Amino acid sequence: MKKNRPLFRQLTPKQVRQIDENGRRILEEIGIHIVGDTVFDRLHKAGVDIDYDNSRVRFSSDCLSKLINHAPPRFTLFSQDGRNDLQMGKGNVYFGNGGRVFRILDMNKGGGYRYTLLKDVINTAILVDHLEYIRFYIIACQAHDLGPEDYHLKDFFCAFNHTTKHVMGGCDDVQGAEHVWKLASLIAGNESRLRERPFVSVITNMTSPLTCDANTLNILDYCTCRGIPVTCAPAPIASATAPATLAGTLSLMHAEALAGVAITQALTPGAKVLYGAVPATMDLRTMEYTMGAVEMGMMNTSAVQLAKLYNLPIYASGGLTEAKRPDIQAGFEKLFSNVTVAMAGADYIHLAAGLMDSGNSLSYEQFVIDNELIGMIHRILTGIRVDEETLGFDVISSVGPGGNYVMEEHTINHMHDEYFYPNLCVRSNFDVWEEKGHPDMLTKAHEIVEKILVKGRESRLEPDLIKRITKVFPAILETL
Repeated sequence: MKKNRPLFRQLTPKQVRQIDENGRRILEEIGIHIVGDTVFDRLHKAGVDIDYDNSRVRFSSDCLSKLINHAPPRFTLFSQDGRNDLQMGKGNVYFGNGGRVFRILDMNKGGGYRYTLLKDVINTAILVDHLEYIRFYIIACQAHDLGPEDYHLKDFFCAFNHTTKHVMGGCDDVQGAEHVWKLASLIAGNESRLRERPFVSVITNMTSPLTCDANTLNILDYCTCRGIPVTCAPAPIASATAPATLAGTLSLMHAEALAGVAITQALTPGAKVLYGAVPATMDLRTMEYTMGAVEMGMMNTSAVQLAKLYNLPIYASGGLTEAKRPDIQAGFEKLFSNVTVAMAGADYIHLAAGLMDSGNSLSYEQFVIDNELIGMIHRILTGIRVDEETLGFDVISSVGPGGNYVMEEHTINHMHDEYFYPNLCVRSNFDVWEEKGHPDMLTKAHEIVEKILVKGRESRLEPDLIKRITKVFPAILETL
């Protein structure tokens, strides 16, 4: 959704500069530990200082700036059909789900939890494909019924086959990234077309504190040289893998995020990369990981300001909760981070839909509920239009004192563009609500889930294309 300007700033300009300077100092004086030396020579050639004895890389201020300046400030994350292309770096805010959870709240199993399966990858892709305000799909969960061989081939295929929206996911190794590249190239028509319009992107992670392993580097190298957009997203936990203070955690995260961007540019200058931010906290009373904490939203809102200091599109986090069911706790925890990160102007907000339990579990119904919440946030971002037409002097004059506006043409003309109409909120009077059997948000969300999953099961890929794909990758036949 396009908005004219950021509506909320967590940090003052001075605080942004202080954190940025501290992050750059971390990279220059402390550096990043690199596990594996396969890219040392290329990093050194790009001007990075290599401490071979300690497997550590450091970035001088000039080197860091030079590398980051190669990163494109704007690029497109394409959809398969062109109807949901995402323009990064142009002032738009997009929400999507999160990924690789291992548990699901199954309302068809008495509301209990079970381990996630490949069918849940399919069903969540279908839901995202049909839910208007969830604009991209991240491979949502682990498929516990798949073996390690051809794992990413199968789960990415199921995603591509059930949503035309942009698909993002993590890969366990380079072989997985290779499978995704070859599969997506077949769908695009050939490798050149995929390079021109990449409808898939890959998540990698810096390991806090200040570590990047060889697998991450190899995946970054494989994807960026083929034009696949990436993020290298640090996930520091305040008081655990980062300092207890929010400013300290942000400094560490900022250093790691800038290092991820710089490394991608050293490997492939001009590579499409999102500044990554997944900072979180712990509840020090219980030592529990708390992604739904209000401080998580505060740090991600701050991360937007840090990314924009460099004109970098940002992969930010929002919409997390510790709640185990779609309840009041889930509602207010999700709202705080989603709305503040969106109002700060984040380009790409992941984890925003479908997740519960500190990002460890998902719920189909939560996808539908979050879609409605996100729709309301987009209405906030759209703002209030003020011009001669909307000020309404003529209709106020026509109706005059004591009249009403229900049947006025002005009302009819603006009934759709002025209001967001929720599908889940109970807006009927008490008697009607009682007559309908006391519906609530969760029961209505479950009904919508059932309707979507019944009508939306058709493949998004053409039958002839699926035949060509299965000839190249016979293992995919097991998913059909």
